Amino acid sequence: MMKKIIIAILAAFPVFNLFGQQFRSPDGRLAVELSCGDGQPAYTLTYDNTPSIVSSSLGLVLDCADFSKNLSIDKDGIRIDTVQVEYSLGKIKKSKVSHKAVEAVVPFTSAGKPAFDLILHISDNDLAFKYRISRIGDHRIAQVREECTSFVFPDGSTTFLCPASTPMGGWKRTWPSYETKYEADGEMGHNGEGYGYTFPCLFHLPQAWVLVSETGVDGTYCASRLTGRGGSRYDLGFPDPAEMNGAGSACPMIRIPGETPWRTITVGTDLSPIVETTIPFDVMRPKYSSSREYVFGRGTWSWIIGMDAWTNYEKQIEYIDLAEALGYESVLIDAGWDWRIGRGRIAELAEYAAGKGIGLYLWYNSNGAWNDAEGSPYDRMDRSKARREEMAWLQSLGVRGIKVDFFGGDKQEMMQLYEDILTDAEDYGIMVIFHGCTLPRGWERMYPNYVASEAVLASENLYFFQQSCDEEAYCATLHPFIRNSVGSMDFGGSALNKRYGGNNDSGNFRKTSDVFALATAVLFQSPVQHFALAPNNLQDAPEWAVDFMKSVPTTWEDIRFIEGYPGKYVILARKSAGKWYIVGVNAQEETVQTTIPLKGLIDKKTVRLYSDDTDLNGSVKEVRTGRKNQIEVKIPCNGGFVIE
Repeated sequence: MMKKIIIAILAAFPVFNLFGQQFRSPDGRLAVELSCGDGQPAYTLTYDNTPSIVSSSLGLVLDCADFSKNLSIDKDGIRIDTVQVEYSLGKIKKSKVSHKAVEAVVPFTSAGKPAFDLILHISDNDLAFKYRISRIGDHRIAQVREECTSFVFPDGSTTFLCPASTPMGGWKRTWPSYETKYEADGEMGHNGEGYGYTFPCLFHLPQAWVLVSETGVDGTYCASRLTGRGGSRYDLGFPDPAEMNGAGSACPMIRIPGETPWRTITVGTDLSPIVETTIPFDVMRPKYSSSREYVFGRGTWSWIIGMDAWTNYEKQIEYIDLAEALGYESVLIDAGWDWRIGRGRIAELAEYAAGKGIGLYLWYNSNGAWNDAEGSPYDRMDRSKARREEMAWLQSLGVRGIKVDFFGGDKQEMMQLYEDILTDAEDYGIMVIFHGCTLPRGWERMYPNYVASEAVLASENLYFFQQSCDEEAYCATLHPFIRNSVGSMDFGGSALNKRYGGNNDSGNFRKTSDVFALATAVLFQSPVQHFALAPNNLQDAPEWAVDFMKSVPTTWEDIRFIEGYPGKYVILARKSAGKWYIVGVNAQEETVQTTIPLKGLIDKKTVRLYSDDTDLNGSVKEVRTGRKNQIEVKIPCNGGFVIE
């Protein structure tokens, strides 16, 4: 549950260096400098006096005013505080967050009249900023034609970016859905496939790492992306007009006074601040309180192994029984349940599951008229009356949550639909997972019943494409640094079948090891995880692997990045119920051999180590930590390890 939020003013006067329009983090290492040379608003960002973002533009172009030029900074109007931010949130990477930050409000004027305030939130490794418009003559509304925010990186930087896909392209015209492939260490100066890049965006600078994203997007604005402008410059871009089959506006409408979402930049000389950042949640507040405590946890899911044919009554009984055998909390029933099983028998399944202490999640198609996606139920989530009637029925059955799929893009109208679904579902005590969807932008803190979003090349691609199986380890070593760094990721993996087929004797071959599957159960963060396990795994998977999957948690108290490189390998630790799990996976051809320091994590003389040999045969054994309290591990290609 969300706890009380404390924002305490620590000093009546700034305790940091303020020179001109330069603002520093509490530790003084991150510095933001604002300027208005020739009337052009701009900012630079340095870390340890080394450029992270070189001079980059700021400003807004509205239908009723141009606030991108001929501006000045009202130095006398600058307001600065140092604050302590504290909150508890049990469904993100770190359940209790406490940090100091510098908060500044910097007024910009045009011809002596107020233009906008730039609001800054600067913590030791993070900058968040947004625009606030308080007044423009007698106007009460405005269309934001362009947000002139840019990000210019030092020469010699490389990129780790996910191209925005062609609007109305892909299967059944369902793009964009944030499901394209990241390129590791790409060259600067490109624009993806012509439509820019989806957030978050990771950059490797000569002396630092920078992660760029946004947070706080709801129905009052659109979601944004980065568009390459050649060289080392990237601009903030609005959705493509062709999204949603052309319906809706690509430019958001705001009321005055009004604000934009937060733009976030995380900087570190190593990758720890990137992996461990909580900035997407730090600057947000809950949109409403909840009178109930939601139950997270693990679940089973037949569709990933058996596809549509397994969405039948008998198979779902098997998966409820599997969830009971594993000690799991839920079962996800995927597309087509309304006619393959029927509403009457869904009620029977819900009752059967409840008798075993298990809740159901049911799949829905979001669709109104934005794509040709197959799969029913349709016409239940896009309209208020039908949606609330459906949710009342779900509540009467005790259904725990819904998985809503096939959204139509990032326009403001679609952001409003996300918010409407979440808000209505909260009224009925229903948790929500989104698929075929946008990136979550602070939603874990904004909406108490929000669980996770896909917004990634997730596990169904392992079923559909052998190439995805071949590249599974490569993708897994990217997500903790990029996609999963800024929000809960509904991946649906950790398969123990050798093949993605109903009887474990057909379908694509899994190239990764069983230990790799255990490691990703910890590596990928989501408070609800529906794993790709099958009933046959109780007989054909290693007993030690099944036992681990019975006990693996899905909610975490803390996170520590240990070592790795995006696209090559990753080692990190997560803490749950006072216990640390240290995991790693490797995508490189050469075996990773390293020593894991356990100080501050584990102080026991003996730990349990799950590991692979060179042929990816997994095993578990007790290992002594020695006088130096450390463990040597080897991770072969497509393999992993777990220390608990």
